[in-house]
Amino acid sequence: MNFTRWSARLPGTQRRAAARTEQTIPATPRADGSVPAARAERRSDRSSPLPADGSGSGIDELPAREVLDRIPALVALVHGADHRLAHVNDAYVAAFGPRPIGEPARVALPELAELGLLPLLDQVLRSAKPRTVKSRKAPGGRSYTFTCTPVTLPLDGSAAGPEAGGGVLVFAADVTDHAEAAERLRASERAQRETAVTLQKSLLPQELEQPDDLRIAATYQPGGTEAAVGGDWYDVITLGGGRTALVIGDVMGRGVRAAAVMGQLRTAVRAYARLDLPPHEVLQLLDGLASEIDASQIATCVYAVHDPNEGSLVYSSAGHLPILVRDENGVIHRAEEPTGPPLGTGGWLHTSGSVPLGPGSTAVLYTDGLVERRSEDIDEGVASLERALAGATGTPQVVCDRLIRALGVTADHDDDVAVLVLQHPARTGPDADLFRNAALELLGGVEAAPRARAFATGVLASWRFSPELHDLGVLAASELVANSLQHGTPPMRLRLRRTDRRLIIEVTDGDDHLPRRRRAEPADEAGRGIAIVATIASNWGCRRTPGGGKAVWCEFALPR
Repeated sequence: MNFTRWSARLPGTQRRAAARTEQTIPATPRADGSVPAARAERRSDRSSPLPADGSGSGIDELPAREVLDRIPALVALVHGADHRLAHVNDAYVAAFGPRPIGEPARVALPELAELGLLPLLDQVLRSAKPRTVKSRKAPGGRSYTFTCTPVTLPLDGSAAGPEAGGGVLVFAADVTDHAEAAERLRASERAQRETAVTLQKSLLPQELEQPDDLRIAATYQPGGTEAAVGGDWYDVITLGGGRTALVIGDVMGRGVRAAAVMGQLRTAVRAYARLDLPPHEVLQLLDGLASEIDASQIATCVYAVHDPNEGSLVYSSAGHLPILVRDENGVIHRAEEPTGPPLGTGGWLHTSGSVPLGPGSTAVLYTDGLVERRSEDIDEGVASLERALAGATGTPQVVCDRLIRALGVTADHDDDVAVLVLQHPARTGPDADLFRNAALELLGGVEAAPRARAFATGVLASWRFSPELHDLGVLAASELVANSLQHGTPPMRLRLRRTDRRLIIEVTDGDDHLPRRRRAEPADEAGRGIAIVATIASNWGCRRTPGGGKAVWCEFALPR
């Protein structure tokens, strides 16, 4: 755009014609990318009053002014170090009202000061490079994108340059419709995210089950506001007989769909856990279900079972990150093998492994959001977690919080994070008296039954149970041993265990046929043992044991 025929009223001089020096000013694009052109017809001239003191610059009888006035976008022209206003077009006046020509921008253009654009004018004047600020909401509620372009204004006919009147052309394109559409889109995305977060949290355990022998805490943190919610989940399931199942998983994908698939998998895990199957069999069933739910969705998962009698954590992994265990001596163990492919891929036989988890140990199950970073390999993240776990002490919840902080997870983290921490505390002093074990190998034939009753009688008496609970315990032990002697095979064992909450009686043998409760006919001489146990005990169950055989157990809740 060429501006010609500039004139100015200078202090102490009469008005004279300005030198007809053609100056080239970079064309300012419109919002749609085109350069506005002046119409052929000329509008009636609009005089620009000059300040009485002659300190300002005016534009009079210029074709360039007509071009500026015909532009639908807002245009203002300022000059000098204090950005005195030289001209505003009709669109600018319609938007913000008349503006005093010749006054500094901080006085003449208060809307620019309110938007913080005055420093930008300084920067453009110094650097002689254009600058753009996108979608600023101006007074009055409209949104504009401002482009500031340097120009050179020879005010007195001398050579052009900063000393001769360098200026800035301010071009403001109205983008209110675009800004409102973007805000509606952001509001919709926020609403969808809030829905997904609500669904996600409602599908997670509202309160973790707390087993007798473990202390457990978990943390779930959704990704930041710019990240869609994922499908991370965790769960704690008491299996009975003192055993506890722990599960953590991550559905690939984001949003409500991933959260919904997560909820279905978590429900299925709880159902399969009630069957008291080995970890690899649970994952095998879950793998088939994942394919049926959605063939396009895959998930990683770890399913682990803690048995206090064995002092270990038996687990199976479907493409998930390794469990970390810190033993009583502070040594970190990484349970890496065996690991199969993620759920939903099919065609794989999962297997189980084990890692020691004795008294004084702490284990951590987690999802990839805790350790995966775009700037580093995931193995480095797992190594960082190992170092953090080595120094993280305190309750499980304290350990969760420390691991989250140590791995740099913040509110604007770009992925979901789920962490499950379990501790097998080392009990000493009076607390240790509440956790006791006793076992008897059942050798021989039918004569093992009276030995088992005598053993149970002595043990339960030494544990100082009430007479009623003592008698019920002896009766349950007698019935379970009789059932094993009649239907099982050696080796057989009777195990008694007490915690601060319950008495557990368990009998194992070498036969893998699981008993079931049935109604005995009046003429039947057998078949009432399991029914009696189920009637007098708080809970009972059976399961197959690794390597063959079965375990039948029952438990009695202790009075508080």
